[in-house]
Amino acid sequence: MKLLDLNKTPTIDKVGVHERVNRFCSRSVKTSAKIQGLYLTLSMIDLTTLEGKDTPSKVKHLCYKAQHLHDSIPDLPTVAAVCVYPTLVGIAKKELRGSKINVASVASAFPSGQSTLEVKLADTKFAVEQGADEVDMVISRGKFLSGEYNFVYDEIAAIKEACGNAHLKVILETGELDTLDNIRKASDIAIYAGADFIKTSTGKISPAATMPVTFVMLNAIKDYHKKTGIKIGMKPAGGISNSKIALQYLVMLNETLGSDWMNKDLFRFGASSLVNDVLMQLVKSESGIYQSLDYFSKD
Repeated sequence: MKLLDLNKTPTIDKVGVHERVNRFCSRSVKTSAKIQGLYLTLSMIDLTTLEGKDTPSKVKHLCYKAQHLHDSIPDLPTVAAVCVYPTLVGIAKKELRGSKINVASVASAFPSGQSTLEVKLADTKFAVEQGADEVDMVISRGKFLSGEYNFVYDEIAAIKEACGNAHLKVILETGELDTLDNIRKASDIAIYAGADFIKTSTGKISPAATMPVTFVMLNAIKDYHKKTGIKIGMKPAGGISNSKIALQYLVMLNETLGSDWMNKDLFRFGASSLVNDVLMQLVKSESGIYQSLDYFSKD
């Protein structure tokens, strides 16, 4: 593994991580800073549908929503991407043509990761051929937990190559990695193997994204940047359902990695339900009145 010595992976101080995260959560974001944070949050969201019952019609509706958030408030930013299964990438690509919204696709036997490399590479290549700008892969957690770290590294590197010009987000599924030490080790493997982003979760198991887990991953990115000068993106996904929590993540991001990471090119939220709460908060700031979430489409 180039530049990576797993024997030197930092041991995580769990108590220290939680203390630090508690300080981020105690920050108060108000008035103009809050509005600015909400606009930024909206621009960082990957609007997602990843269900067995997904249909072309549902994807078209999601793409329409992604492009018409400004119907609630003029001049709102668009979301960063719409994320779908590989078989629906072509539909999303067509619906989003002419917009600045990327099409992301999960791949590599999402969400379990339990398949052969050949199947995972075919899955990835198909998504890219259909027009995916970004690929969200899952690591082989069983291999990782069995100590087969070189296998995990080589698999990520192979899928990165299959992505071509598409950006690769590597999902660790942190809820299955058991410890913060494992999460740091998996983060390092993904980064050094070629990930453009590291991502917490598929959203299919609990716990999904948490602030302590994200803090550990941000520090892996920070250490890699210090060593190489290369900036890696971060995507917490799953369980971030309201604006208050999203703003706490942005505080943590800014204080850990700095202003260079405060943009959609280096930070994303995988939290579709977050869109409606952000819209509700922004409408409240404009009108002084809270609208019910029923006023906003769920998909």
